[in-house]
Formats: sequence, C-alpha cells, structure tokens
Amino acid sequence: MQLDLSGRHALVCGASQGIGRASAIELAELGAHVTLLARSADTLKAVAENLPRTHAGQQHDWRSVDMLDTANLRTIAADIVAKQPVHILINNTGGPPGGPAYAATPDAFEAAFRQHLLAGQTLLQALLPGMRASGYGRIVNVISTSVKEPIAGLGVSNTVRAAVAGWAKTLSAELAVDGITVNNVLPGFTRTQRLDGLLSAQAAASGHSQEEIARGMLATVPARRFGEASEIAAVIAFLCTPAAAYVNGVSIAVDGGRTRALS
Repeated sequence: MQLDLSGRHALVCGASQGIGRASAIELAELGAHVTLLARSADTLKAVAENLPRTHAGQQHDWRSVDMLDTANLRTIAADIVAKQPVHILINNTGGPPGGPAYAATPDAFEAAFRQHLLAGQTLLQALLPGMRASGYGRIVNVISTSVKEPIAGLGVSNTVRAAVAGWAKTLSAELAVDGITVNNVLPGFTRTQRLDGLLSAQAAASGHSQEEIARGMLATVPARRFGEASEIAAVIAFLCTPAAAYVNGVSIAVDGGRTRALS
C-alpha cells in the first residue's frame, strides 16, 4: 500500500490542538512537510518543533492566523504557496457555540459561515494552482456527523457543516480530473477541548453533572467510548495518501458506529 508522502507539503488548519494537531503528526510520520495554521503562535511553534521528521530534508513550519480574518488568511496563504506549493489541505476549525437554531443571531450564522466555508474557499483558491501543476491534491474537511444526522442543540453548526459538505461534494466532481480528491471526515464524540466545552455547556443548561451528560452521550455509541484524536487523524492521513487516490467525494463517519444512516 502506497502511504508515502515524502516530498508532499501539507497545510493543516486548527493544528495547535486536538484533531488538527494529531493530523499534523500523522502526516509528518508519513513524510510530509507540514505547515500549521491556528491562532496561538506560541503553541504552534511548540507543535512544529516537535513534529516527527522521518525523511531527509523534511521541514515543518507554522503561521498564526484567525480564520475569521479572510483578507489576512488570503495573504498568508499566498505567502505559503509562494515558498512551496501545497499538495494537501486539512480544513479543520473549531465549531460554533451550541444552542438551538431558532435562537441564533444572524451574526452567529455569518461568523460560522466565514470561519468554515469562506476560509476553506480562500485556501482552496490559493492552493489550487500548485495542486493542478503537480497533478496531486488532497483536500480533507473535518466537519461533523451532523451532515448525516443533525445534532440537537447545535443549530448553527448543523447548518454550516452541511454547507461545507455540499461545497466539498461539488468540488470533488470539478477537480477529480486534475488528480485532486475532496473528502470529508465526520468525527463522532472525540476527546478534545471541543467535547469538554460541550459537556460543560450542556451540564450548565440542564442542571445535570458533566459525568451524567457524558454517560448519556456514550449510551448512543455502540463502541461505548469516546474516540481519540489520533483515531480521527489516522483516517484523515490515509485519505491524503496515494493509496486513497480513488476515494473522492465521500463523507466518512469516524464515530464508533453512532451514526445510524446507511450513507
């Protein structure tokens, strides 16, 4: 199986922690040069310094950026590709705050749309020429199982994640002829700061303890445990390899069997 990514350059968003950080590690293990994006400069620097270097000449870098700042993101992306074309893009950004859709303000929807879909489009347009020139491109969007089954209490997230899934499916057909695949990974309940935040918010809203909320979540997961960020990252990394060249336009749930939908 061809899993070697030596000579490939990966741009990983949200790479300072959680699934983004775990994905950066996996891609580096496979030999890719990795550039990290997130807001926290100090954390990014530390992550980059500790990424694996498994191949000769392998180098890693980082850039601090707020995904809500579209103009600055465009500038940084142009600077990155000017130094080295990017072959792999991992779109991964923290989810919007919880709450019902009917209570969300228009500003909340607009911010989430900018942070997720517009940021992805901005990066795509900057990176696409390099992918086409090399005949190799992998775009993986880390979204949510809510694109198959909306999750109660996550109204804004459900809405925007579905928009990203539609965008990705459209791109997968448009770009396949150029050797570029576009896929989505849908994490289930995963041990990250995002999960901690959801547990805390639901506990505060319901009056139940976080332990009770967690038990309720796990009761819906056939595996009866939360996922680990490294388990999500392993699927993401595989989709970026030559071995996954014919996997395109799909949304893969990595959720311990929780999603009941057949497709």
